[in-house]
Amino acid sequence: MEEGDILKLKGLIEELESYRGRHTELISAYAPAGSNINQLASQLLSEQSTAQNIKSKTTKTNVIDALERIIRHLKLYKRLPDNGLAIFCGNISKVEGQPDLKIWAIEPPQELKTRFYRCDQTFVLEPLKEMVEVQEVYGLVVVDRKEATIAVLEGKMIKILRRATSGAPGKVKAGGQSAARFDRIREELTKEFYRRVADNVKEVFFDMKKLQGIIVGGPGPTKEDFLKEGQLVTALQKKVIAIKDIGYADEHGIELLVEASQDVLVKEAITKEKAILEKFFSMLAKDPKMTVYGMENVKRALEAGAIEHLLVSTTLDKKIIFELEKAAHSISAQFHFISIDTNEGLQFKNFAGVGALLRYAI
Repeated sequence: MEEGDILKLKGLIEELESYRGRHTELISAYAPAGSNINQLASQLLSEQSTAQNIKSKTTKTNVIDALERIIRHLKLYKRLPDNGLAIFCGNISKVEGQPDLKIWAIEPPQELKTRFYRCDQTFVLEPLKEMVEVQEVYGLVVVDRKEATIAVLEGKMIKILRRATSGAPGKVKAGGQSAARFDRIREELTKEFYRRVADNVKEVFFDMKKLQGIIVGGPGPTKEDFLKEGQLVTALQKKVIAIKDIGYADEHGIELLVEASQDVLVKEAITKEKAILEKFFSMLAKDPKMTVYGMENVKRALEAGAIEHLLVSTTLDKKIIFELEKAAHSISAQFHFISIDTNEGLQFKNFAGVGALLRYAI
């Protein structure tokens, strides 16, 4: 899905989640892709008959009226949309005796695979929520002889999941048999630590269905030693898609690992976001007349058709975001949603929240 579709769907989900019926009178109906609109209408007519058995007169009236509203709405379609249809309808009034019947018909941006009907106090939104979840996840592991950090990259967000320390002592400067014995003990402790980290990696990633690959980093030969001595299970060894030389094995090391893995993550949202922000701030410093920022300046540049890339923080009001997106598309400008899941995105939000790279100076 395009990021704009995701943002719009998230906004709609948030709105629908905010409603709660006074009784079980909010209707959720899902018709999957490829289903027959006449069958859906027939099912709803059947539900109308069943609703006659509801004991509460008010609830019965509200449910029947909501079903009638949905059935009338379905007559607007010759056939169901290609991705199916999700319909929500019910009395959302907070005042007893003053009904406020609303309907939402959603043509989802992805194929619906669920056929579902429920009448409850809340709308059932799980099938839509699954669509806005990040579909691809990458495992991140940084490790050296003393510590390790395990994280995931979900879209643009890095989540730290596990931290571990070895407790293994450093090298002994003095020579002799004691030093040799001490080195052997230290090596065994290090191997045991690698195996412990590998066990943690297995616990975190083995059953992660959306896992696309694992990227491992660390200083010097430690990352290779970990993969050799840690005895990582074969299924996860095959998931290792890149090994990067990183000087740290803490949370900062995880951030550096993502930076160093842009060749692997080139298609991922976080890489694209970092790239356009780097270009924006670089141009702002080198050739400021080819950039604008701030709402008034950006709107003026949009009216002049001068914008090549429009960058908008997702923290802005959704209505404003969609207006800017529409204006950008009208002049064939590229539109970029900028999250606050990265340091660069947070910097952009605090800087202006909206900015653009220009086709020509204005």
